[in-house]
Amino acid sequence: MDFAFDARTAELRERLLAFMEEYVHPAEPVAAAQRARLASPWDTPAVFGELKAEARRQGLWNLFLPDAEYGAGLTNLQYAPLAEITGRSPHLAPMATNCAAPDTGNMELLAQFGNEEQKKQWLEPLLAGEIRSAFAMTEPEVASSDATNIETRIERSAGGDEYVITGRKWFISGAMNPDCRIFIVMGKTDPGGADPRRQQSMILVPRDTPGVEIRRAMTVYGYEDHDHGGHAEVVFDGARVPAGNLIGEEGGGFAIAQARLGPGRIHHCMRLIGMAERAIELMCRRAVGRTAFGKELAAQGVVQNWIADARVTVEQLRLLVLKTAWLMDTAGNRGAHTEIQAIKIATPRAVVRILDDAVQLHGAGGVSQDFPLAELWAAARTLRLADGPDEVHQRSLAHRELKRYR
Repeated sequence: MDFAFDARTAELRERLLAFMEEYVHPAEPVAAAQRARLASPWDTPAVFGELKAEARRQGLWNLFLPDAEYGAGLTNLQYAPLAEITGRSPHLAPMATNCAAPDTGNMELLAQFGNEEQKKQWLEPLLAGEIRSAFAMTEPEVASSDATNIETRIERSAGGDEYVITGRKWFISGAMNPDCRIFIVMGKTDPGGADPRRQQSMILVPRDTPGVEIRRAMTVYGYEDHDHGGHAEVVFDGARVPAGNLIGEEGGGFAIAQARLGPGRIHHCMRLIGMAERAIELMCRRAVGRTAFGKELAAQGVVQNWIADARVTVEQLRLLVLKTAWLMDTAGNRGAHTEIQAIKIATPRAVVRILDDAVQLHGAGGVSQDFPLAELWAAARTLRLADGPDEVHQRSLAHRELKRYR
């Protein structure tokens, strides 16, 4: 395993670092100030459009998509250090480069499973950054960590030319943004089927379809995640769409969901490492810039331990993420299954601890809006639930380990 940057990765990395320094980080306070003046908190600040235009001009666009027909054509190993860089400003940089969830997963899904008409109508404007999208899977009435529990119904109409969608979803990321034009909805087309993993299907539901109601925004540790497009509760009350909106075949929804979530999990972990790096930088600046009890905080043993432990942890996590990316490229997602689960378990946990120490070092400022640490902590802690909670991945990983001894 060779994790050295190849020439293309090194060149993109330098350009992306310069883009972050010159455009993204200075735009963080600008975005906050502009949002405060918007008619609706869900509208997009103008600086986002400026960042996206600059990123496209510099060729820093759709870096996540390995399919060269649609994206940058980078491997997972090439993309990993770039995603880490964007993780330093997780609310702006992924949006600016069109590499933000849930659009990334939805674009991958459409590129892999969508038909030509679906790609033209929805994938192309997503690739161009002209619209946003949402992935509607999680439901409030069932334990959605087990996707076979999904209760939303996708039923053929009497004439057979339409599907009727009925159900309630929540924490549907991006759905509050008015630019979100399309939902990819997971529901059951065959709820009584013998195979619980063949009961589900995926279907495209335009936001303006009659019967689609954006009921409310869900907060995450009190944050509404405006820059991300929020997280909505969405009700589908007999929403009708053409039969051609089905993605793939009936019964293929579970497999499509697994294919979508695999890359998403590693992308989250890549960005988490960037969040941890920013926390370390903020800790170090705080430690050498503040004095308590007659000496700078950097002289305190506990502060030195926090910083040293954070550096060791980040280096360990990065190596595991790079190994996972390399395996995904060389052995496929199935061949990297154990490692994908390992990083999904390890990375959010460890980064939450690093951010918690950084908050502690910043005192009252750490929990305030004057530093990004509290919001970064909330985002990292949420990723212990997103794309499957820790315990589900631990259960699956343990079964794979034990299987070798049976």
